[in-house]
Amino acid sequence: MSSANTERAEAAKLPEGDVVGILLEQHARIRDLFSDVKSAEGDHKQQAFDELRALLAVHETAEEMILRPVAQDVTGEAEADARNHEEEAANKVLAELEKMDVFGAEFNTTFARFEQSVIDHAEHEEREEFPFVVRECAEDKRRGMGTMLRAAEKIAPTHPHPGAAGSPMAQWTVGPFASLVDRTKDALKAAAPGG
Repeated sequence: MSSANTERAEAAKLPEGDVVGILLEQHARIRDLFSDVKSAEGDHKQQAFDELRALLAVHETAEEMILRPVAQDVTGEAEADARNHEEEAANKVLAELEKMDVFGAEFNTTFARFEQSVIDHAEHEEREEFPFVVRECAEDKRRGMGTMLRAAEKIAPTHPHPGAAGSPMAQWTVGPFASLVDRTKDALKAAAPGG
């Protein structure tokens, strides 16, 4: 099992802006946020979960849009489909978690299972996709993918949308509209008293 520090160290070995380096850094941040949610109390727990939820939604969407089609070419369709199915399942659980009270026992139980599935998924990517992308794609292509990933993140939804998860085509079709709705909802929540 890797760790956030291992992921950061691996990312540091890659050129600035490399898509795999960006994704490894995000995997590390996701691990940090899982720990934060589990240890947080009071309002901070909800804030940490909201940050984790948004990062996961944006990360998975951009990954499906930018990395997955290339990974499919270098690892094969079965591998890409497996990762997409994992993301689709995780998106459904994330949508359930979003509706739960973060202070409830049901949240904590579901969250623990969710964390394990997300970590397993990240480790599959790190073992079964990322090395092939690094080996088969030139550095300039990976940097270009990193630029495209950052752009995709700007139009990616910040909440789970299980209907689009696991499908790069659906992400390209639904993602920008869902993002507009999500980001408006986030802004209104932040502007509300006590938000």
